[in-house]
Amino acid sequence: MGLGGISIWQLLIILAIIVLLFGTKKLRGIGSDLGGAVKGFKKAMSDEDKASAQLMEQKQQEKENTAEQEKKDKDKV
Repeated sequence: MGLGGISIWQLLIILAIIVLLFGTKKLRGIGSDLGGAVKGFKKAMSDEDKASAQLMEQKQQEKENTAEQEKKDKDKV
């Protein structure tokens, strides 16, 4: 029993038909394009995470600077 009631033999026949229809070169090209797209998506997500972390760090630093400035202003008075 395979996926959803489809046996292994049926899956192999479907795979063979796909290879015959598209050819190995075209399937290899589709695979490399798909792999490149996945890599690009992962890179964009990690860049987004880094940018988000930097933004949070900047906001925290601004808060600290504001608190220090307010403390200095109170001490002057």
